Amino acid sequence: MMINNLESNYNCAHANDDLPQLKQELMILKHHHDGSEESKEKINTIENQIHFIENKCHM
Repeated sequence: MMINNLESNYNCAHANDDLPQLKQELMILKHHHDGSEESKEKINTIENQIHFIENKCHM
């Protein structure tokens, strides 16, 4: 579900749907993490997206 274009104009009305999906995807990726650079990058990207939404939308 990773959000492709998460920008400063992100609509916080979507946060209640996006955050749970991102957190679930993060949990799955961490559970199946194989140590590859690609896995690390995906995990890092999703963590950054979660933090961005939480900070922007004061969650």
